[in-house]
Amino acid sequence: MRITKITTNLPALRRGKTIEVIVDGRRVGAFEGELVSTVLQAENICIFGRKHTTGRPSGIYCGMGVCYECLVTIDGTPNIRACQTFAADQMVIETTGNVKP
Repeated sequence: MRITKITTNLPALRRGKTIEVIVDGRRVGAFEGELVSTVLQAENICIFGRKHTTGRPSGIYCGMGVCYECLVTIDGTPNIRACQTFAADQMVIETTGNVKP
């Protein structure tokens, strides 16, 4: 569940417009300006793929684009870093499959 309203004395949370992305064939809601990794985590997806050499699960690790653990396929292009890519309306994200570092 995403936080849409802060109930403390913090400034109001500003979200982008609501968009829809397709994750592993399933339509899910997201907000414009959210990272793909955030969208996946909000959907309780922690394993983004498996290493092609070992079969070891991969997912978010550093969260800043250094480790390449969060590689996914976006709109048919493999090996895109989910933590560095902003979600776009109707973006197709595939988390399954073997990823190459």
